[in-house]
Amino acid sequence: MELAYYSDYAVRLVNTEEPARGRDSLTTVEAVKELFGPATQMARRVNEADLPRFRAIRARLRAVFAAADEGDHTGGVDLLNSLLLEFPVSPQISGHDHLDDEGRPRWHMHLADHSSNATAGYAAISAMGLAFHLTEFGADRLGLCQAPPCRNAYLDTSTNRSRRYCSDRCATRANVAAYRARKRLEAERADLTGRTAENSQESTTPAER
Repeated sequence: MELAYYSDYAVRLVNTEEPARGRDSLTTVEAVKELFGPATQMARRVNEADLPRFRAIRARLRAVFAAADEGDHTGGVDLLNSLLLEFPVSPQISGHDHLDDEGRPRWHMHLADHSSNATAGYAAISAMGLAFHLTEFGADRLGLCQAPPCRNAYLDTSTNRSRRYCSDRCATRANVAAYRARKRLEAERADLTGRTAENSQESTTPAER
């Protein structure tokens, strides 16, 4: 199934906020509409009332990522299940807009949107997409960036489950910071060793020398 594609909706929403930096880009109707990407029909229904509702869903989705990141996989699943129950979806077979070389439809599963408002629709497809990703790859594939102060959400699709950062930029920044920290520690140890040797020499008597 290609429904795991919808998990990107959850990541996009969660990452509109950077709690450690006190930043929130979800402040206008246009910002909410941009989250839908090519799903312009869904985006047309967005209005001012959706802003606080989207922020509330964002907090709940971040809690799912946070629980998974901390190793509380059961807690993360419980939080995600509560979203799935509150915002159900209607799977449908689609394909008329995707034809193969012989003009036949490329049938695939699609999440139809029959929600009462834009927030409910977005919450439904993002939660379902996240659920498919989690069940397909594992709860440990949901994480939050380990490069402080960034805590962006990410989906780990690496073959060895090694991803720890939301982007190459954060990975590079973390590696540079770790390198500098090691160099500082080495310098401090060398300085301490030098001072210890000097003190040792000063404490010896002329006869001992």
